[in-house]
Amino acid sequence: MFAGLRFTSLRLRLVVVFALVALTAAVSASGIAYWLNREAVLTRTQDGALNDFRQEMQNRAATLPLHPTEEELRRTAEQMASGSAGYSVLLLGERDEGKPIIGASNPDTFTLTDVPPELRKQVETARPVTDANAYPYHLFWQRTERGRTPYLVGGATVEGGGPTGYMFKSLEAERADLNSLAWSLGIATTLALIGSALLAQAAATTVLRPVHRLGEAARRLGEGKLDTRLRVSGTDELAELSRTFNSAAESLQKRVADMSAREESSRRFVADMSHELRTPLTALTAVTEVLEDEQDSLDPMIAPAVALVVSETRRLNDLVENLMEVTRFDAGTARLVLDDVDVADQVTACIDARAWLDAVELDAERGIMARLDPRRLDVILANLIGNALKHGGSPVRVAIRTEDGELVIEVRDHGPGIPEEVLPHVFDRFYKASASRPRSDGSGLGLSIAMENALIHGGSITAANSPDGDGAVFVLRLPSQGEPGEGGER
Repeated sequence: MFAGLRFTSLRLRLVVVFALVALTAAVSASGIAYWLNREAVLTRTQDGALNDFRQEMQNRAATLPLHPTEEELRRTAEQMASGSAGYSVLLLGERDEGKPIIGASNPDTFTLTDVPPELRKQVETARPVTDANAYPYHLFWQRTERGRTPYLVGGATVEGGGPTGYMFKSLEAERADLNSLAWSLGIATTLALIGSALLAQAAATTVLRPVHRLGEAARRLGEGKLDTRLRVSGTDELAELSRTFNSAAESLQKRVADMSAREESSRRFVADMSHELRTPLTALTAVTEVLEDEQDSLDPMIAPAVALVVSETRRLNDLVENLMEVTRFDAGTARLVLDDVDVADQVTACIDARAWLDAVELDAERGIMARLDPRRLDVILANLIGNALKHGGSPVRVAIRTEDGELVIEVRDHGPGIPEEVLPHVFDRFYKASASRPRSDGSGLGLSIAMENALIHGGSITAANSPDGDGAVFVLRLPSQGEPGEGGER
């Protein structure tokens, strides 16, 4: 029932508290009941025995002569002990002045040594008769033990020089009854404890079941299941909590739906705008190519303006292409076209196509094969190497190796490195660290697109500064078997 529960579990704490309260109440009630019953049993037994002994002392011991014989004492003691009270009797008298004699009903059971000295002193001491004390002698009693057996010892002296009598009664039967009562109360306490634990479990289940449902609903809500709702029943605090959760979930679903709609609208706008810009850009590109071919024959006053138009047209064309690529990633329509490629050849082709052979050092062995999308790998490499050439320092070194079934491509420059506050943002869209590096004429989307292409392969890109403080290091990791990541297809 409590398997797997930690002490911090609310269910376990409720059960423990219920059990402790029940245990305290049961032990207190059992202790009080035992104490009251014990006093009642012992008082009833000793009162009955002492009253009977007093009566026997008056009826029998008081009739003995002033100086009885030992036989008379013994016979009288036996007569006194023969009653239903079940005690032994010891009578002390004087045969002559200063010559004490003893008569016992059962010398093997009760002798004078069994009488506590303090009790004998109390019994045999005569007290002055006053208005507050009408008799010189009184009946005294005491509870004692012999051999772990409880006994009641009582004594009295007959006025006028009569014998002194002592009674000795075993309380073993009463102790047995009290032990049985203690066992009964102990069993009742145990049953009460078990019952309280069961009741606590039932109460905890009743209270915690709605809390558990609330936790499950919150977990599903956190997983993106915004239509999650709780069934509300009752009017207590838990029902009010369920209503509040449903209201919050409904508000969150509406807000997320609105945000998704706005995001979809924005994404569609960017995609439509990019598509619409491609037609005029195609015409502008054709015109700029003509102007670039005729740039040497143009008026020197016009040539700089023509060069600016050519440069900005190309930049605008790159920006539109990047926006369209980002839109495809956001819409989840980007797809992989996998092929088995020689990575060294692919990197060499990327560097050669952009005329970077003189500025890039390649450390790669031929024959490292990987199943990748060649076009997307080219985009990643172009962005990483181009970023190193623009913002770092030559030479840029590209190293290729395999580690634990992964393809690792490391791009390192020899520039000033990346400031620590910039490192977390280097792959953010439109982020430019213009305060720490020369202003770039790029769109701010290159590294973001490179990261998206790595993720669709099931890989990643990390950026850091070189441990020796000489430049920045970008590390691309891709699965060599071409396992697609989120949004990718084989």
